[in-house]
Amino acid sequence: MDGKKILVVDDDDLMRMVTVKMLQQKYTVITAGSGKEGIEAYEREKPDMILSDLMMPQMDGFQMMEHLREKHNIVIPVMFMTAYSSDDSEKRGLEVGAVDYIRKPFKAEVLLRRIENILQNADRIKGLKEAAELEPMTGLLNKVTTAKEVGETAQKTGGILMMVDLDSFKLVNDIYGHESGDKILIWFAELLRSIMRSGDIVGRVGGDEFVAFCQNVRDERMVAERTQFMNRKLLSYAKELFGEDMNIPLGVSVGAVICPDEGTDYMTLYKKADQALYNVKMAGKHNYAFFRNTEEVEKEKAAEGLSEINMVLKERDIKKGSMVLPLDSFKLIYRFLMRFQRNYAWDIHLLAFKIESQAGSEEDISRMTDYFLEMAAGCLRGSDVFSKMGNNTVLAIFLKATDDEVKIPILRIQDKWETDAETAGYTFTYEMEYMMPD
Repeated sequence: MDGKKILVVDDDDLMRMVTVKMLQQKYTVITAGSGKEGIEAYEREKPDMILSDLMMPQMDGFQMMEHLREKHNIVIPVMFMTAYSSDDSEKRGLEVGAVDYIRKPFKAEVLLRRIENILQNADRIKGLKEAAELEPMTGLLNKVTTAKEVGETAQKTGGILMMVDLDSFKLVNDIYGHESGDKILIWFAELLRSIMRSGDIVGRVGGDEFVAFCQNVRDERMVAERTQFMNRKLLSYAKELFGEDMNIPLGVSVGAVICPDEGTDYMTLYKKADQALYNVKMAGKHNYAFFRNTEEVEKEKAAEGLSEINMVLKERDIKKGSMVLPLDSFKLIYRFLMRFQRNYAWDIHLLAFKIESQAGSEEDISRMTDYFLEMAAGCLRGSDVFSKMGNNTVLAIFLKATDDEVKIPILRIQDKWETDAETAGYTFTYEMEYMMPD
């Protein structure tokens, strides 16, 4: 078998059985006894090709294909099987996407040869389409396709657009040569792809400029962690490649913008992310920044009096649940509360949740740790604080809670975790400590 899947649609049981027998040695075959069943089978199995009888009761082959084309905008190849052929039927067949006809009865070798030609041509077209969409050196989406994909996705769902630029990359080309520079670019593209989820969009839009659009994310922590990780890994790889005495300040700067808050049009988001990136470069590189509009910056500069300062400082768009922070910000909260505890005896607890799995890869565990973080923070109080530490650990600070009271939110998290289908195969343990100053 070559791994291709073919859907055979025919209301004649005997013809369907004969056709399956001809194909099953080479292809995976799914069958349907009517146009309606054919639609259901397509939606369930997503075959590489449809081989359908033309004349069927209730819904013929034309109607089935018209329905699939309208609903899914499909480009899947279809070949009609028919006992007769006419110019009108062929014309109508082409309109609904038919690529070939075969007249009943047919020989196995003829059917197989024509199917093989159709599938080879479909693969060739797909390959040409992919080649036109990808940037050849790194295999990431090219500039044009990145703009198209991000633009279409941003219209449908929110997220964060990250513009990633390699700091001091020109020095690599100047000192070690362009071949070494290419190695850095190829390696970094793989790194960038590996830290993004399967549904995120990643592209190369310039010499050392990359774009990533992370869907359904609004969390600054995600950008902070990925920026730190990329900087650490990139420098480590460069020293491995060029030697420990390599002293180029290689790293990444990231400009980020939230969609739809700052727009849903790609160029609008790109320009704002670029402005944020410029601010990072001016502040010393190797870091990240989110876009802040000019009006907001001017308000900060012009703030006079406590009421105006309060307006600048206070949290906006407060959402239900606990505060989720990058680890560096979490450390500041922790240190402040330790100072606070020296003078005031509050019940404050530090917790460390560890996500574990027998079968999950490191990447899967990290993804589930992110999932745990969002789930736990979403069902607890706004006065609690969470952060991710490392690959599989979530830290939390619970304020104004005795030892017994702390167990209540933990049980709530545990109940939610154990009843969530997404978390099957993953468990968590935790340690808890009363925060006492030294």
